[in-house]
Amino acid sequence: MRLLVVEDERDMNRILVKELESEGYLVDSCFDGESAFDYLCMAEYDGVILDVMIPKMDGFTVLKKVRDKGIETPILFLSAKCSVNDIVQGLDLGADDYIVKPFDFKELLARIRMITRKKADVRTNIYRCGTLEVNTNDCTVSREGVAIELSPKEYAVLLYLIRNQNIVVTREQIESNIWEFDCDINSNLVDVYIRYLRKKIDDGYETKMIRTVRGVGYLLKGNE
Repeated sequence: MRLLVVEDERDMNRILVKELESEGYLVDSCFDGESAFDYLCMAEYDGVILDVMIPKMDGFTVLKKVRDKGIETPILFLSAKCSVNDIVQGLDLGADDYIVKPFDFKELLARIRMITRKKADVRTNIYRCGTLEVNTNDCTVSREGVAIELSPKEYAVLLYLIRNQNIVVTREQIESNIWEFDCDINSNLVDVYIRYLRKKIDDGYETKMIRTVRGVGYLLKGNE
């Protein structure tokens, strides 16, 4: 599995490369945004660890340019920029995850495994989160192999959640992605559909996958 590390602090870059290689990854590295963009255009990676505050082109700009170019390589921000606005901006631009420095290397490894698993699932048009599976080939949903019937809007909300699994999404983000062209939606409509999904996805199971993050939004989380 091949990773790209983009970190301008050379000691940190060297440590990350060494630790990741010791875990069996093939690792390329660079120190600025322009080089990162060139690497991503020239080679295929299974994941990218990207700092935000890097010279020549900041990490947010790198992400926007690669996504605009249609490159869907999983990207994890690893940054000292720790405000909620920074994290939300990174995720809204298309990052798969965001970790704030200082960090625990074991957590970084777990997040890398998560985003690279997601890429493997997307290749087959199947999203998995714990025991939940959404197959976009035939729009079917199952948990522990048991089929779950959803309405089109329920399916759309669930698909958005599973595409952003383990990431907190706000009600506003769900609204803008599912009801993009309907300006008159009820402000409680997202909560209503989350309630419908909970009855179908979580009722009868000890592990509840759809979780409320009070004052922020919702999180779809598997058993890990």
